[in-house]
Amino acid sequence: MVQIKEGFGRLEHRYLFQEVGRRVAAFHEASPETDIIRMGIGDVTLPVVPPVARAMHEAVDDLAVQERFHGYGPEHGYEWLREAVVRGDYASRGIRVDTDEVFISDGAKSDLGNILDLFSAENIIGIPDPVYPVYVDTNVMDGRRIRYIPCREADAFMGEIPEEGLDVIYLCYPNNPTGAVITRDRLKAWVDYALRHGSLILYDSAYEAFIQDPDIPHSIYEIEGARDCAIEFRSFSKTAGFTGVRCGYTVVPKGIQGRIPGGGQLGLNALWERRQGCKFNGASYISQRGALAVYTPEGQAGIRENILYYLGNAAIIRDALVRAGLHASGGRNAPYVWARTPDGIDDWVFFDLLLHRAGVVVTPGSGFGAEGRACFRLTAFMDRARTVEAMERIEECIHGL
Repeated sequence: MVQIKEGFGRLEHRYLFQEVGRRVAAFHEASPETDIIRMGIGDVTLPVVPPVARAMHEAVDDLAVQERFHGYGPEHGYEWLREAVVRGDYASRGIRVDTDEVFISDGAKSDLGNILDLFSAENIIGIPDPVYPVYVDTNVMDGRRIRYIPCREADAFMGEIPEEGLDVIYLCYPNNPTGAVITRDRLKAWVDYALRHGSLILYDSAYEAFIQDPDIPHSIYEIEGARDCAIEFRSFSKTAGFTGVRCGYTVVPKGIQGRIPGGGQLGLNALWERRQGCKFNGASYISQRGALAVYTPEGQAGIRENILYYLGNAAIIRDALVRAGLHASGGRNAPYVWARTPDGIDDWVFFDLLLHRAGVVVTPGSGFGAEGRACFRLTAFMDRARTVEAMERIEECIHGL
């Protein structure tokens, strides 16, 4: 009988969103007449903007013509997209990133898990709590030791910088699940910590396009020294509606080094290129052509409109929760709103209560870690009318408790 990695035996029985889906499916089967509004999983609802759709149609047409057909693309991603990323997301903000430091992928979630291929199981991993579950589960699978970094409301969910040295640290801002952002000073403190301890920061910046406050950094590379200690992950999923298209990118600066057993160092940029060449055939030509259109003036205008629409939903969610007497945060520079349950009710009990009495799906906070107990997350990726209706149902349900 084949032997399974020990870490898989230590995983929770179900991934958080699988358990949410299981409970919703069971309720729907028992009460098929109930109109369920799903505000738990952060899946977008607005369609891709017209220039992006046109670009993908044109890419499909290319594949139907011998002279313009594209087969395997470069594992690094097409150079024209990497150049657009550098110009549009970094050079435009005065940030230095080279095109050979950008790796196009099928999404940030994949890369956040796959990047662990480079690192020894002996590394100690610092993971914020509450946190996106992928960070935890992928490290548990590989048997790594995890140290949780408490992220509490009193500190604006920016994380307590530990005294001990950690090898790898995950940071996500704007944050999933709390909707918090990080100040420039605190991000600098994290970079200084990493440089002091020889740590590597994995910076999940998938929601940076939602930042409205001009004082909030969009990239960790706005901080001096970050190019020596941080890898940044971005995605077109929530920015441009690519949740079903799948395209993102990871920036691995050439100066970041890792130590190898027995002494010596290797550059992570070259290692990641080698890993991708072995295990990844590249994002599709169609998705990359769509991503390229994101950087056109028309594409940027349409995406900006969509982001403001979602942020408008977030404001509706936050205001409704406050009217219902709950403490809510986030939603101003992020598409997520985080709130405490009424009277500290267990969050899974509250999840079931809202599902059965209001027909609304939220995400229980404890699914994101121990610090999320008696909290829940709502997403703003909904139709406006459905958002309003969902919040009316939630308010009515809470007032009836």
